[in-house]
Amino acid sequence: MAIAEQADELLKGIVDAGSNRSVVDLGWLDRVRVDPPRAVLRLNLPGFAQGQRDRIVAEARERLLALETIQDVQIELGTPPSQGGIGQAGHGQAAERQPIPGVKQVIAVSSGKGGVGKSTVAVNLACSMAKQGLRVGLLDADIYGPNAPIMLGVADQSPEVSGSGDDQRMIPLESCGVAVVSMGLLIEENQPVIWRGPMLNGIIRQFLYQVDWSDRDVVIVDLPPGTGDAQLSLAQAVPMAGVVIVTTPQKVALQDARRGLAMFLQLGVPVLGVVENMSAFIPPDQPDKSYALFGSGGGQTLAQAFDVPLLAQIPMEMAVQEGGDQGRPICISHPDSASAQAFKELAESVRNSLQVIS
Repeated sequence: MAIAEQADELLKGIVDAGSNRSVVDLGWLDRVRVDPPRAVLRLNLPGFAQGQRDRIVAEARERLLALETIQDVQIELGTPPSQGGIGQAGHGQAAERQPIPGVKQVIAVSSGKGGVGKSTVAVNLACSMAKQGLRVGLLDADIYGPNAPIMLGVADQSPEVSGSGDDQRMIPLESCGVAVVSMGLLIEENQPVIWRGPMLNGIIRQFLYQVDWSDRDVVIVDLPPGTGDAQLSLAQAVPMAGVVIVTTPQKVALQDARRGLAMFLQLGVPVLGVVENMSAFIPPDQPDKSYALFGSGGGQTLAQAFDVPLLAQIPMEMAVQEGGDQGRPICISHPDSASAQAFKELAESVRNSLQVIS
């Protein structure tokens, strides 16, 4: 094998951390010129992959210097490749959004900060829509803190996975009438996920396009809190019917929720409305009373400020926490409770806004 061909083969072994594709195939390394004792190549990293630059450069140098006749490696900076196709869209940079086969609508549930009950809203919304006869999927995109498996009682199960690479397929688990996929189903209970943005974006795309969602009226995506890589990846990868913003009445939660809501508007994603969670506490022994522990009117204020609907005000009840811990969401375990009724009305409002036909 000629020295140039050997160099090409060695460089093809360097892969993008997010998509697991060769950086040569992606066009990130090209124009390899081998003139012993020197090798020269060009590095064309797109913006989202800059965090991998030092690793790719180090691997390229190490591989080429392993060739007997090469003593010096020079790496030039080039122009990032144009973004096209699923492979290069692995970090949320796709020029054209790609629908999920078999899925009619995709909606996201998002929050500006953690601790506002976003996952509780996402799980109960999914279950409530399923109870109304819709075929529902739940994608737990909170990669660093996946809670959906516990809330749906499937934390001790593992999904069926077949194939490898771009041909890998996952069968979602079914619980409470909802098909669910989550990072929590793929890792050990106490195993942390220590990933940079590119790897996170890659797994989100796998959950979108390499899961056998079958025919679904809607897939609900439970996003991590904030305005980071996951939100950008989802918004730029798949056409979304809209997003539901979750907040509590607290001023600090509202401040963060405003940023999250504004981000989706800037990305061109319709905002279906606001959900005010933990709107009031209802004591279990005094169901006729309620106490606004975190203030009141915050959700309405946020909705009015952005001219979007206030979709629901979800009260705090002991059964909400108990249902989440026991894998039986309150809309199923206590369907007559005030919280379950609020989730039912939320599901109806979202369904009407999406115009989903069951």
